[in-house]
Amino acid sequence: MASTNEGGRAPARPGEGGPRSGPDRRALITSAAAAAAGLAVSSCSVPAPRRTGPAPDPLPGKPISRPRRALLLQILAHPDDDLYFMNPDTQQTLDSGVPLVCVYVTAGEANGVNRVPGAGPQPADRTAYSSARHQGLRQAYAVLLGLPRFTGWQRSVTTLRGDRKAELNTLVNGDRRVELVFLNLAMHTTRGRTGLPSLWEARGLSLRTVVADGSPLEKPGSYDHDGLVDVLAGLMERYLPTVVQTLDPDPDIQHSDEATRRRDSEQPGYSDHADHTAAASFAWAAMIRRVAEATEGGGEVPGFVATSYRGYYNRHWPKNLPEPVLRKKASHLVPYGGSPDWECGNAAGCGDYNVGGDRPLTNRKGWVRSTHYRYPGARPIVATGPGGRLTAYGVLGLRVARWRETAPGSGVWGAPDDLGGGPLAPALGAAALPDGRQLLFGLRFSSLAGHGAANTREIVLLEERAPGGESGAWTGLGNPEKRHERGRRIGSPVAVAAPDGRVHLFVRNADKGISTRVRGTAGRWDAWRDLGGGEIQDGLATAVDGHGRVHVFAAGHETVHHWTQDAPGRPVTARPGTGLPTPGGSPTALTAADGGIDLIYRRPATAHLTTARIGGARPARVRFHGYGAVGAATAPAGPVLLGRDRDGRVQLLAEGRLLRRDGLPPSLEGATLHLGPGGRGPVVVGMGADAAPWLWRP
Repeated sequence: MASTNEGGRAPARPGEGGPRSGPDRRALITSAAAAAAGLAVSSCSVPAPRRTGPAPDPLPGKPISRPRRALLLQILAHPDDDLYFMNPDTQQTLDSGVPLVCVYVTAGEANGVNRVPGAGPQPADRTAYSSARHQGLRQAYAVLLGLPRFTGWQRSVTTLRGDRKAELNTLVNGDRRVELVFLNLAMHTTRGRTGLPSLWEARGLSLRTVVADGSPLEKPGSYDHDGLVDVLAGLMERYLPTVVQTLDPDPDIQHSDEATRRRDSEQPGYSDHADHTAAASFAWAAMIRRVAEATEGGGEVPGFVATSYRGYYNRHWPKNLPEPVLRKKASHLVPYGGSPDWECGNAAGCGDYNVGGDRPLTNRKGWVRSTHYRYPGARPIVATGPGGRLTAYGVLGLRVARWRETAPGSGVWGAPDDLGGGPLAPALGAAALPDGRQLLFGLRFSSLAGHGAANTREIVLLEERAPGGESGAWTGLGNPEKRHERGRRIGSPVAVAAPDGRVHLFVRNADKGISTRVRGTAGRWDAWRDLGGGEIQDGLATAVDGHGRVHVFAAGHETVHHWTQDAPGRPVTARPGTGLPTPGGSPTALTAADGGIDLIYRRPATAHLTTARIGGARPARVRFHGYGAVGAATAPAGPVLLGRDRDGRVQLLAEGRLLRRDGLPPSLEGATLHLGPGGRGPVVVGMGADAAPWLWRP
């Protein structure tokens, strides 16, 4: 049983066929669980894939470049993808003084109708609509830079790899700078197919570009598949970004009736626009090419970190932004949407008229009401090494990097060491063995190619040979899904070491449930097992209770879902419904002083925390307003909490005191809370926009 206490008021997917036909297995499992009147769901075993290990590319020891300055590069499918899906992160990074470059792959011309709500039918004009959306972006980013919305931009033509041309818009306000690069690929082929997904998949296809009205470009061009990857890799080489943000290359399987799917602009069988998926696939392929080019012949690994954001996924889950954060995010879509009554100086139009005013907040799709990461998890992984020096692990240049504190308590990081493993998604899992050795788990893009070629993912493992020392070779742990298109849907790996010496690995699977592998005390891994249960979001929380039992929690559509063991050493299985209130995002679990498990999370669209106790007394009420996931740790004086306030600043709650530190850089995704041996600390470590960890000892 759980008790709670709330603070405050109570075409197919590119490169593959569609999802499986027939009834959804997850729904059948859930129905069976309900029929069993609260009995735990039996798990079914999936044979472990036959692998000898990852390809040789992950070998460690390459030099890593140290960028001179921070720069954020965004690769997007359409104008407005950044405003809908990446804010408030983009705005907070820009506010910190980091230059921003936005690359828009398509022209965004759609059917050419810049629809004015309530004005009746309007004529189609694709080049004018593309121009109006570009003007909307100029208005939005002028306001984000603190300038009047009709501030003039420098507009020019830039030459890209392959002698291709693109429109470049630049605006500077003091030391703050935004550049918009419009590649302007057509959204449809000459035969009416979706353009970008076809370019990702089809062989021999060339996709034309659109010259927007008023553009300094003189004539259209064209792109083939390899040309687009090459241009994006070339832009990374030109700008040397420290952060690359893009969309979701592997959206969830989503069964919707055809009328709903078309109305919501989702691709058949998946929870996103097909252009978002293709643009993200091209972006990840370009990042992989950029690293390969840079390291060829012993060159340095480019020092950047990557983030992918969910898109139309936001419509299908409870909303996770509280009202003050939401209204600020939505306000940036108002100058983008513009109005036909504005006098902006662009004859083709003053924005995307269907988006302005209060429409981002009244749109039934609710895209603006959440910001979700495709690969959630705290960055980086932090451990206390021999002698008391801190060690941080993170993904840098798509590979694992390790930073060591120069001396115990110095707060200064040495240069990063390359541990290989790439190309990896950005979030790592970790578990510490009883002897202090660290296990690191990653989600690897084992192949990523269009043209119908293999497109696969796998979980990989790196194990230290000695505590704080060198590591062995990367090991492949396979994928819980047998089919490649389903294997792409898995989530970030999460692991926990049990007191009995076993290590439990968990990942969200294609059915939106949990799969697991367990490493026995002799170091051998058993097969993947599907644990059953209800549909969940990624961002799994694990904890070990006072009896030594492993627990896993995850946010569902209407409650928090729970898996645990009957006794230490027994299999982890799904439990009956917790009855807890609906979560707005991922929960955090920690072991309470009495041996029970405390759960901490925010309910939908609220800044308040909900706390719950599994297997113990009612928890204390906690006041810790903000948004996003919360980190937590058990200390002698009580739980320590880490999170973001409503402005995105890092805040810490320790011994009843709310602490902030001015001057901390924005943390990419979530910062990490670390306590030393015996609960000493706390220490907060985050990845900054300069692709380096920062450290705060309150």
